[in-house]
Amino acid sequence: MSGVQTIQITGEDADQRLDRWFRRHFPTVSHGRLEKLLRTGQVRVDGGRVKASTRLSAGQSVRVPPLPPPGDASAEAPRAARGAAPVSDADRAALRAAVLHEDDALIVLNKPAGLATQGGSGQTRHLDAMLDALRRPADSERPRLVHRLDKDTSGVLVLARTAAAARALTAAFRHRETRKVYWALVVGAPRPRAGTLRLALSKEPGARGERMVPDPAGGLSAVTDYQIVDDATGTVSWLWMEPRTGRTHQLRAHALALGTPILGDGKYGGQAAFLDGAEVDRRLHLHARLLVLPHPDGGTLTVQAPLPPHMADAFAYFGFTETDEPPLEDRP
Repeated sequence: MSGVQTIQITGEDADQRLDRWFRRHFPTVSHGRLEKLLRTGQVRVDGGRVKASTRLSAGQSVRVPPLPPPGDASAEAPRAARGAAPVSDADRAALRAAVLHEDDALIVLNKPAGLATQGGSGQTRHLDAMLDALRRPADSERPRLVHRLDKDTSGVLVLARTAAAARALTAAFRHRETRKVYWALVVGAPRPRAGTLRLALSKEPGARGERMVPDPAGGLSAVTDYQIVDDATGTVSWLWMEPRTGRTHQLRAHALALGTPILGDGKYGGQAAFLDGAEVDRRLHLHARLLVLPHPDGGTLTVQAPLPPHMADAFAYFGFTETDEPPLEDRP
């Protein structure tokens, strides 16, 4: 990339940390590289020096300096590729088994529940550190993340094989050219049984860690379409959810706002997210079921992920049948 760019922050990107914004829009820039650019004042917000942890607001301008060519792997390789411990044979085999689709531009995984997408505080085992296991002998670049799922959420996750594919995919997510469908098991049955929830959200610290809470006056816009596919006499409902915006923990916060916390989501639902006497796993029952996106090489790619074992067991326990879901074209 040549020349300085000045990028204005939109509402969709507001309230993100600067380092996370950079990962999303410039996935080839490593965290170490970003820190150096910040220390030397080459990356600025509204003309001022900032830290990687600075939260961005809508309307602010980010100065992005000329960056090394995407193919310069030595400059931009993530830390995981340069100094991380080798991927274990077990993790390598599990990662290969999780591949749903791959070609010369991208890889689609069925991310297991419980595996973090990226490292964080106290998080040493994560997908980003394992991506060399998916690199082919002829590949000149390491696969890279272009979006994320929460640690406890399973399902469809896309990786780019090249910097060019990463740019195209990142732009598709940023401009909402993708469709993301989630399946959730929720406690109770929302009323109405189908609709669109428009409820702005803000981050709030709390005893169970930072959470997203309703904030109609000052929060960021968050929109979710939902529909009950089936329910077990009102005890548990199988919910189809499609987020129209990409806020942190949006589906978890919106499910709670509907009065039906996601099964196993103690962080948001507390004890109400668990059913006494039900023989189901206590993990989060939220799954990124299907993704439709423009392929970097042209056309449209549609990929769906099988349920993780703990959710498949819960479906069987409550008598839900996966084939009962209406086809995508019948959705809003």
